Amino acid sequence: MQSLLKALQGALLLLALMPLAACADDSRLVIQSANGDHTFSVEVVDTNETRAKGLMFRTDLGPDSGMLFDFKESREVSFWMQNTLIYLDMIFITQEGLIANIHANAVPHDTTSIPSDGPVMFVLEIPGGRAAELGLKPGDRVVHDRIKVGATAG
Repeated sequence: MQSLLKALQGALLLLALMPLAACADDSRLVIQSANGDHTFSVEVVDTNETRAKGLMFRTDLGPDSGMLFDFKESREVSFWMQNTLIYLDMIFITQEGLIANIHANAVPHDTTSIPSDGPVMFVLEIPGGRAAELGLKPGDRVVHDRIKVGATAG
């Protein structure tokens, strides 16, 4: 009976850890800049519903955390901050994984449209001011499982 209980506990522990392991690969994003690599833990949103909610109503975001919006195709996009409570940097990323432009310190509750300034496939939101702090610039490379280096529009 004791060995059966231990086996059951081991199986439950394994099941409890499986979702974390499954998410681990998808949650790591690296920005390769002139001053080094910067790693972020990101939550990926890729449906109309999850993209619409984004980081609304959240009260904090760790310095190396963020949200990666995957639009699944290259297109012009825009954001606003109506129900967002924290300052954010929005990093607009091409299909090929290059930073196209950065909108720094988007203001909470602002309904002004924040456009991508051209077609992008991804947008990374990180804490406001973090992009400048890390020295991120257009042309820096973003590496993530969702971003296929060398991809072309088609």
